[in-house]
Amino acid sequence: MSNKRTRASARPQGTGGSTGRPGRSATGRSGTANRNSAGSGTTRRWVLLGSALAVALIAVVAGWAILSGQPGTGGAATSGGPQGTVVQANGGHWTNITPDTLASMLAKKDFTLLNVKTPYIGEIAGTDLYVPYTDLATRATQLPADKGARVVVYCRSGSESAIAAQTLIDLGYTNIDNLDGGMNAWTASGRQLVQLNRG
Repeated sequence: MSNKRTRASARPQGTGGSTGRPGRSATGRSGTANRNSAGSGTTRRWVLLGSALAVALIAVVAGWAILSGQPGTGGAATSGGPQGTVVQANGGHWTNITPDTLASMLAKKDFTLLNVKTPYIGEIAGTDLYVPYTDLATRATQLPADKGARVVVYCRSGSESAIAAQTLIDLGYTNIDNLDGGMNAWTASGRQLVQLNRG
């Protein structure tokens, strides 16, 4: 009998205990329960880490969306009502307008209409200036002297004129409209372009 007691007391802790049942510790908890509680702590840590990463990802995406309205402008577009869509840019903003809005503005013209498309492919009747978007800064003396004067820019599709709008902001202009979709949108609305000897 003493041999049996010696063997029982020689067992490592956690493989037998006061109950004499295998797999039970002296506290009566099984080894599986100990592993599960350690596993649930690890699971909680992973859930918290995953939640923190999800929140960080949402913040990054939201920040990017706010700052990226137009490529290269660092701005975001917001609805501007019937007059157009306001585009926030570096140092200011401009308003994207539709061909219909521009057509109604041309009926009572009180602005400078500026074609910035390079190379020259034609223009909207009533255009005051043709200055390629790449030359705006160097040819600024041709622009209105009043930095608060309304300037409407356009190109073929709207991308070069968006760059021109940012350049105008950089030059100090504060009242800028951009024809959304450019001459493509103008002709798609059933209107014509004219060809002048510019270039």
